[in-house]
Amino acid sequence: MGNFSIAADWIRSAQGVMVLAGAGMGVDSGLPDFRGDKGFWQSYPPYQALGLNFAQVADPLHFDRDPAFGWGFYGHRLELYRKTEPHRGYKILLDWGKRLGIEVFVVTSNVDGHFFQAGFEPSQVYEVHGSIHHLQCCEPCSEEIWENQEQVRLDLEQMRAVVVPKCPKCNRVSRPNILMFNDFHWNNKRSSRQEERFKEFLFRHQEHSLVALEIGAGLAVPTIRLMTETLARRGAKTIRINPVEPAITPPNLSLRKSGLEALTLIDQVL
Repeated sequence: MGNFSIAADWIRSAQGVMVLAGAGMGVDSGLPDFRGDKGFWQSYPPYQALGLNFAQVADPLHFDRDPAFGWGFYGHRLELYRKTEPHRGYKILLDWGKRLGIEVFVVTSNVDGHFFQAGFEPSQVYEVHGSIHHLQCCEPCSEEIWENQEQVRLDLEQMRAVVVPKCPKCNRVSRPNILMFNDFHWNNKRSSRQEERFKEFLFRHQEHSLVALEIGAGLAVPTIRLMTETLARRGAKTIRINPVEPAITPPNLSLRKSGLEALTLIDQVL
């Protein structure tokens, strides 16, 4: 088993495991891979016809200029994330905490909410880019963030919302509480509270007793990889799981597998 046995030994002897999850974590659940324009267009053909890539579609300006267009994309993603079941790897991570007596904390750039759906507690998760399951006012008229209970009806051929969600306070357009591209109006209040819990976790677990387990984090938006490499430099035992871009400086471990496959193999050893 080689590196998988070493990874299992590191996890077994750790006091804390920091899971750093990128977009690749959701691929094994059947969520689309937006890597590159072709990957994005394969999932959303209408945007290829318009010549728009992921960064151009995920621009907060759409909620000001054409909110039905903005909500077309995010309304579709909202429904997709709600109906998709998180894969078994999430449960494996959750089980390690319970079975091995290890404190597990998650840092993720994903906005799908699947760690919560899989059973993680709010105190265990830091969503660095926010969550599609929470909303804020576009203006914004206040700093309030509320749960997204909207059922967004869509014209799928045009990828436009039939009815645009509104702010309950001022009745202007609402938007997902997500950090988008070129976003100057994201309300990071909820994410900042999560970040404080992240810092408390790091304070409780010095790097020599910590395993940093990165899963499916790419180079296109390197937020998660940069956090991983910071922890590695500070002395955390670091494992990078990535089927395409797994390289990491030794003695850290590189596992060229999907998230689910690697977690399953490590769990078999444990």
